[in-house]
Amino acid sequence: MRFAKPTLTLDEQVDQLIGRGMQIDDRSRACHHLRHINYYRLTGYWLPFEADHGTHAFRAGTSFDDVLNLYVFDRGLRLLLLDAIERVEVSVRANWAYHMAHAHGPHAYLEPAHSVRRDWHAGNLDKLLKTVKRSDEVFIEHYRKTYSEPPSPPIWAVCEVMSLGQLSRWIRQLSKKDRSVIAKPFGLDQSVFGAFVHHITYIRNLCAHHNRVWNRSMTVTMKLPRSKPKHLSHQVNPHAPRKIYNTLTLLAHWLDVCSPGHSWVERLLALIDKHAIDTVQMGFPDGYRDLPLWARNSQAAPGKK
Repeated sequence: MRFAKPTLTLDEQVDQLIGRGMQIDDRSRACHHLRHINYYRLTGYWLPFEADHGTHAFRAGTSFDDVLNLYVFDRGLRLLLLDAIERVEVSVRANWAYHMAHAHGPHAYLEPAHSVRRDWHAGNLDKLLKTVKRSDEVFIEHYRKTYSEPPSPPIWAVCEVMSLGQLSRWIRQLSKKDRSVIAKPFGLDQSVFGAFVHHITYIRNLCAHHNRVWNRSMTVTMKLPRSKPKHLSHQVNPHAPRKIYNTLTLLAHWLDVCSPGHSWVERLLALIDKHAIDTVQMGFPDGYRDLPLWARNSQAAPGKK
């Protein structure tokens, strides 16, 4: 079938939405948001309001403000996710470098013996060394000018210039023994730990590219904790494995470990309340606020980071 949809002006876009049953009280305001957000981008946020996806007819009472409310909520959610993932990434980098340096030496990452597969190590090392070579960080320049052997800096320096994607690949190529030691401070099984670092790489990329996350069906899922830590295994939702709830739960747990006293969950719950969000579409179970992780954090003292 040949594409034959016409290009619509902003006013024609508004007329099309009204014709499909959307309530728009302020045309100029709607045109403003369609110009600066894009009609096609907003389609992902009005899909939940459609009564018939075939005709794109909206449920009675659906307003443009309802759609905009979801869009603004999703933006706030992405910012909260990026905040948490930044702290998790820095924490994982630090623990990876610390363990590998103490267990195998300052330049352990150069040795394929510490990888479960030599071909994985070769590919990951090639990408990492290219990243180091491109870096203009002062500490990298200092190493180059001061030392001739080995030609690249120690692991505690290179970990600071690697991407989260690279870090995830280095974590996954480790032996179970090494990964277990790194996962231990976080109270997680090594397999859950490795899968989660890979998962948040995907989530971070969604956020960095401003993609919708609030009700998305995730293509890169995470392994759920079953018995370690015991309290967390009762708070994840195995019935919604592709929704954001489990991601948020593991992030909240991780922040409790690496950033005690945080108010991240408190801010998340406030964002949900402010926009009156249907959390079922995010994979939240009924009565989730009574679960220890959420109840404890929702009562945290204000004014904390």
